[in-house]
Parts: sequence; C-alpha cells; structure tokens
Amino acid sequence: MKKILGIIALALAGSLSATAQTKDNMDRIEVCKQNYHILFGGEALTGQGTDPEMMDILQKFIFGEVFQTGDLTIKQREMITCITLATMQTLPQLKAHAGAALNVGVTPEELREVMYLTAPFIGFPKMLNAVATVNEVFKERGISLPLEKQGTVTEETRHETGKAIQDKLYPGGIASVMEGVPGDMGKDVERFLTDYFFGDIYSRGALDLQTRELLGYCVLTALEAESQLHSHYHGNINAGNSPETLTAAVIQCLPYIGFPAAIKALRIIKEE
Repeated sequence: MKKILGIIALALAGSLSATAQTKDNMDRIEVCKQNYHILFGGEALTGQGTDPEMMDILQKFIFGEVFQTGDLTIKQREMITCITLATMQTLPQLKAHAGAALNVGVTPEELREVMYLTAPFIGFPKMLNAVATVNEVFKERGISLPLEKQGTVTEETRHETGKAIQDKLYPGGIASVMEGVPGDMGKDVERFLTDYFFGDIYSRGALDLQTRELLGYCVLTALEAESQLHSHYHGNINAGNSPETLTAAVIQCLPYIGFPAAIKALRIIKEE
C-alpha cells in the first residue's frame, strides 16, 4: 500500500513539474486549480461553503500566485507550509497540509522530522501538539507508528557531533551572547545549544542539513525572531542555501503569517 501511494505521489509531483514549466502561459486561476487538485485531490474555486468569496481570494493568492514565486519544489513548499503552521499552532490547517505533503511525495519520516525540528524553536509542548496532529493523518492513511528511528547520536557522541554541525554553520557559536549571564549559567545554555539543538535534533536522519536550516529560517520568520534571523541567514548560506531560496521560502510563509512578519524577514535578507 505504501509503495502504491509513493508511486501516485511521484506521478502527482511530476504533473506539477509539468505545470510549473508552462505556468507563464497560464493565468492564476488555472494554476490555482491545478495546484490545488494535485495537493488535495479536490476542486478549488467551487463557490460553495459559508465564505465562498474569501476562499476564492485565499485559493487564488496561495495556489495561483505564491506557489509560482521563486524556485522551490512542491515538496519544499509543503514542508515549509507544514512547519509554519506547526509553529503558529494552527492545527486544523496543519492536518490538511500534512495530507497534502504526503500526496506530493514528502515521506512520513521527512514529515515527522519537520515536526521534531520545531522543538528547539517553540518548545516541546507545541511540538507535541503538532506531532499529534500529523500522527492523526498517518493513522488515517494506514501508516504504522512508530516510524523508523532516525537518531544518529549516543550520549557519548552527541556533543562532538553537535559541535561539528554548529561549527560548520555558526563558527564561534554564541559565546559572546551568553557572556555575563548571572551565575555563569550562560555556559550551560551554550552547551544545551550544542548538545541538544545541533547534537540531538540537527543530526537526525530523513532531512539533510540544508533543508533543516531552510525550514528553521521559516520558523524564525513566523516568530519574528529578528536577532536569530540575522544569524540564521548566515547559517543558511553556510549550509548551501542561496539568498534567492531564502527569499522564496519567506514568501511561501507569507499567506500564513501575514505581510508584517514576512517583510521583516525579507528586509533582513536584503540587508545581509
């Protein structure tokens, strides 16, 4: 069953690629309808429901315009959307887009890692809310839980592994930021960042480092974490993401977080 679903997802993703290649010759309504059908299997712009006018505006903007902006794959767009919705704790919308992510080829393991990645940014309780929502989708799809383990570190290796990742993305760490914290506890926070953030979380499988950094930037965009947006810009560049990719990712977040937060992140990208 999982193999058949994978074949269908790849076929749908291929169909979207063909759509993207001809999008310049299509208006946003046609693009919206095709993208929506690929993602959700239903029809957009039906004029039905309690708020058909707003749904018309929403669907045309998101699936007809934003989905054409920048050079992102459909899988990237749905992972970005899912992590943004998880960050904001808009769980009904997360459930819908989790299903869409699976439809376009995001694997269950990848989607779970997208949810786990939120923990260092928004805390464990909100992450668990998001995981529970995605697990509902897995159960409805007949995907057995728990999924295959993706951890790569042990108690003995988590610090060394985390430090190697941190040094690659953020040479120098955050020592200067934590200097002078009362009780000299800034050193504990530095260690937590290295061992937990980079050692326990960033070292996991299913998602590569470049993808994790890009998704992390989307979380920070939703949180409007200005200081971290500056530092994670450089982390993204060090991970191999271009300024254009970061820009497209922020724009993908825009319909879900609004213009003020998106413009703040775009300004930072422009300034760096």
